[in-house]
Amino acid sequence: MGVITPAARGWPCLVLNADYAPLSYQPLSLIPWQDAIKDVFLERVQMVAQYDHVVCSPSAKMQLPSVVALKSYIQHNRQVAFTRFNVFLRDGFCCVYCGSGHELTFDHLIPRRHGGRTHWENIVTACSPCNLAKGGRLPNECNMHPQRKPRRPTSYELQAMGRKFPPNFLHESWLDYLYWDVELER
Repeated sequence: MGVITPAARGWPCLVLNADYAPLSYQPLSLIPWQDAIKDVFLERVQMVAQYDHVVCSPSAKMQLPSVVALKSYIQHNRQVAFTRFNVFLRDGFCCVYCGSGHELTFDHLIPRRHGGRTHWENIVTACSPCNLAKGGRLPNECNMHPQRKPRRPTSYELQAMGRKFPPNFLHESWLDYLYWDVELER
């Protein structure tokens, strides 16, 4: 994993909650530098770390924020949204049948033609070959059973899973606030 080259990535700014934890890990809570400067001036956030780069206006100079913290704590939503990404994240971006991480799709455990609905307890991550092999059959009919029972995750469980999948690039000023095992290539 490499350290981000800020100019190449547009000088993103990591946003922390008032408790100095990231608002989210997947996707990582980043905002453009322009929004970060606006939020600093509007006193919505406090600047925690800066880039070495300075921006100037006719009346002021300011180092670009690389990390900001909200002044007011935002409570995490206890109900996790049902999205394709969140299902993949819950299942660790792996097929629940064979463990593959390639060509991932949704699979209805109880197929729609058998009355299966699209919700947390009936949807799993499956690779394309496993999904095709299972087809519209029930798990017992094709002897394909998920390695773990699907269920609605909590927001804390998804945050914990998100920490297992760091982004490709991180700025070194962010590392004190992120909880990944990261080796930096300097």
